[in-house]
Amino acid sequence: MSFAGRSPCGRRSLAPQAAAAVVVMTLAAVVFAASPSDYKVVDGWGELPTGVAWGEVPGVSLDRSGTILAFRRSEPPILEFTPSGTLIKSWGQGLFVMPHGLRVDAEGSIWATDARATNGKGQQVFKFSRDGRLLLTLGTAGVSGDSETTFNGPCDVAVASNGDVFVADGHVNSRIVKFSKDGTFLKAWGRKGTGPGEFDVPHAVVIDSRGRVLVGDRNNKRIELFDQDGRFLEQWTHFGRPSGLFIAPDDTLYVGDVSDQKGIVVGSARDGRVAGVIAGSLPEGIAVAPNGDIYAGETTTGHTLRKLIVATKN
Repeated sequence: MSFAGRSPCGRRSLAPQAAAAVVVMTLAAVVFAASPSDYKVVDGWGELPTGVAWGEVPGVSLDRSGTILAFRRSEPPILEFTPSGTLIKSWGQGLFVMPHGLRVDAEGSIWATDARATNGKGQQVFKFSRDGRLLLTLGTAGVSGDSETTFNGPCDVAVASNGDVFVADGHVNSRIVKFSKDGTFLKAWGRKGTGPGEFDVPHAVVIDSRGRVLVGDRNNKRIELFDQDGRFLEQWTHFGRPSGLFIAPDDTLYVGDVSDQKGIVVGSARDGRVAGVIAGSLPEGIAVAPNGDIYAGETTTGHTLRKLIVATKN
């Protein structure tokens, strides 16, 4: 299914020179492998030990081998599964106050955010090796703030190709915080508001193939686009109320919206066009396998991790 013929709407740009550059570029249209209406939920996916419930699942990611990592607000917080749903291992007991975002970066490292503080823990971002060793910590344990060394409600992480780290510090603060690969603070941008470059719960962050930073500004019901220095480029208001973002290598954009679109909005990060909405899940966390299978972590009424596949697949 091509995005051709679908007109973007609700867009605003404060950078006409950047917009003009985009116009003269020749970009192939992203082609979605299946219609959003073709997806179905795999019933009973995900093996849990007897007597164990999922709990809220705000974060989900895949590693390079195809292992699915679920980040949940129950102990143990990190569960690893095969694509068929077999539980491989669990870990992370006692490390987090309020598990939130989980990402696996291009080098295979795992980034996890802890969005609340209590008893000297929380309000931090952690980087783990693939075998669970702690490699880097951002923020000050148990301390809430908006300084170079503190967060207040960190939600999500995106890692650029050069290793720079972008944290959506958004459940209380309203900013994006940028660090170097070694954890050195570089800059922060944003404040609470509705204008360009302002936020009201910046809840998710991803980076597209051109290096642009896409921020899911949830309560303002838009996606804001920036360069990596924090310069506002444009905004898209037609993807609903974004709780979760996932971007594929071909710039297909998946947006979790639990309230307005009530599903996973699928479109193109190249031009902001929308293909449709995948129903069957109300996700906060989204991860998509190379074959198109979707893993959706829910924190509202579902409290589960769902797998969605194209209905025609065996």
